[in-house]
Amino acid sequence: MAKADYYAVLGIPNDAEEREIKKAYKRLAMKYHPDRNPDASAEAKFKEAKEAYEILNDPQKRAAYDQYGHAAFEQGGMGGGYGGGAAGGADFTDIFGDVFGDIFGGGRRQRASRGSDLRYNMELTLEEAVRGVTKEILIPALEECEVCHGSGAKAGTSPITCPTCHGSGQVQMRQGFFAVQQACPTCQGHGKIIKEPCHKCHGHGRIEKSKTLSVKIPAGVDTGDRIRLTGEGEAGEQGAQSGDLYVQVQVRQHPIFEREENNLFCEVPINFAMAALGGEIEVPTLDGRVKLRVPAETQTGKLFRMRGKGVKSVRGGSQGDLLCRVVVETPVKLGEKQRQLLRELEESFGGASGEQNSPRSKSFLDGVKKFFDDLTR
Repeated sequence: MAKADYYAVLGIPNDAEEREIKKAYKRLAMKYHPDRNPDASAEAKFKEAKEAYEILNDPQKRAAYDQYGHAAFEQGGMGGGYGGGAAGGADFTDIFGDVFGDIFGGGRRQRASRGSDLRYNMELTLEEAVRGVTKEILIPALEECEVCHGSGAKAGTSPITCPTCHGSGQVQMRQGFFAVQQACPTCQGHGKIIKEPCHKCHGHGRIEKSKTLSVKIPAGVDTGDRIRLTGEGEAGEQGAQSGDLYVQVQVRQHPIFEREENNLFCEVPINFAMAALGGEIEVPTLDGRVKLRVPAETQTGKLFRMRGKGVKSVRGGSQGDLLCRVVVETPVKLGEKQRQLLRELEESFGGASGEQNSPRSKSFLDGVKKFFDDLTR
């Protein structure tokens, strides 16, 4: 019975690269391996895929197959026949470890871990956030041991190659057809062990310390912004790169201003007389007091924009504005004379002139009347 084309068996083109061959074989091996697939035909398909892989993954055998086909491996051909033994190709467990090693980390020594990143929550006043400020902070962190310089070994000594894994950081566990790579239990995947630990860090290569950092906060930051300080996080293992420190900004609530992007908002209370007659009032800004002219007949909720009195964002762009919302206050703790004056004013609003003095009240009352009229129809 004629054998199937090896490329067709693996489902790859004739010019497939080595990684494509391995990927195709891995897919078929996972599908048809007898330990995973109890179907009677699966074992034959698995052996066929294994045979195709062993030929096409070997550059010399592949070249012979491309030139002569299956005849290259028949009696008298290359290698004296294909049988899966010493002359017929590699042992399956070796191939399995080669193809599936990436799943279990086989053959890869564990890298020294980069230090962890740290986060520091910094609370600022609105003034500090808008103008910028430099603050000192105290950070608890793991730092490289100054005695062993991160190696973990006693001064004058060095870590030695692990005798169990011979420096690879991995050991192979075999079970039937399977060969699984796992981290060496002796060196925990590092490939080296410390026979004489450093007396300062006890072999860890890092020690707990607190350090003081000066952090420059740029002008215009806002809640949610963060500042990255490269290399100011925890020290890495065995001299590896340190992590970073992220300063997370939180701006405290201000008693007067509210910030919305680059604009500031504030409420400005004015008395009844100023709202009606107009006048000037002092309003606060982050740069000091300024005069605000209030026109006559100003209503509650009126917004006055003071350009350039807001915030310049840390990301650039134009300066924001200050928006002052006017709130007309009802007078309280009135004296008898004041009450009498207000009664006289109230009487002056009566009759036809009331519509002119209180246009919103007139509009509201007309709307209420129409609403009830519609209900009774």
